[in-house]
Amino acid sequence: MKAAQITGYGAPDVLRVNDVDRPVPGAGEVLVSVEASSVNGHDVIVRAGELKMVSGRRFPIGAGLDFAGVVVETGAGAGSHRAGDRVWGTVHPRQRHTTAGAAEYVVVPADRIAPAPAGLSSVDAASLVVAGVTALIALRDSVRLAAGERVLVRGAAGGVGTAAVQLAHAMGGHVTALARDRHARLLTGLGADEVLDYGSTTSDRIGPFDVIVDTVGSELHCYRGRLAKGGRMVTVGLSAGALAAIAASSVHGSRRIRTFSANPDSAVLSELTDHVTSGALRPVVDGVYPLADIAAAHTAFERGGSVGKHVIAVSA
Repeated sequence: MKAAQITGYGAPDVLRVNDVDRPVPGAGEVLVSVEASSVNGHDVIVRAGELKMVSGRRFPIGAGLDFAGVVVETGAGAGSHRAGDRVWGTVHPRQRHTTAGAAEYVVVPADRIAPAPAGLSSVDAASLVVAGVTALIALRDSVRLAAGERVLVRGAAGGVGTAAVQLAHAMGGHVTALARDRHARLLTGLGADEVLDYGSTTSDRIGPFDVIVDTVGSELHCYRGRLAKGGRMVTVGLSAGALAAIAASSVHGSRRIRTFSANPDSAVLSELTDHVTSGALRPVVDGVYPLADIAAAHTAFERGGSVGKHVIAVSA
């Protein structure tokens, strides 16, 4: 089978699509024929070597954390999953030396998939998996957004940002989106009550906010200063600088900068499906690339200015 792999740390050209053995599901596992995957921030920083202390120097590393496709085989004890089921799910980062989402087939534990939303194409589904789960966990668990609270979504036009705007609106938040001015109409349509142009809006001129969801990972201390009393801030834009800011903010107690590792199980994915089914969450796709062009998708992601997700069509 074909699989996209990281062959060394560096620019997008370290990505290769190689022939590898098709994986076989073991006990409690499911083999999925992948139709689509997407590019996530974690994929890019792993490929660039920013997490080499965690990822190590063993290559190749599989590309792609999420996927949408069809179950083709199950191992013993795989629960209710059956061949032919349309599913979406994620690969645990520790699996990626053996299997990953940007491949024709992937094996995952049965508790890391759930039925994909009915009527959603695999490309659209793949665009929502990691982005939607990240936004959901950030708002529901990390900052515990309550109805009526003022929430700022920084980097609102990206994959996680567009999902966060929609879910914050569905949870009853008063949503301010910080993004390029040209994305204002889209973000208003997704549920933003106000859109601020990040090019002309400095952090000291906005707020205060009860909740800040940051997807950028820079200037975190400046935005943390825009929290109201009792406010909460979470960032999903991880980098070495962001990690240092998170650590330094611990002295601020409840107003510290939070982060988390999103490793969703079937229950979280099923909850995400409910949000799609209810109409609270819809996909926003910037571009679709064939598996052979995954390096171009990474390049587009790093260039910035995207609206929503870059999706890899594997066999959709």
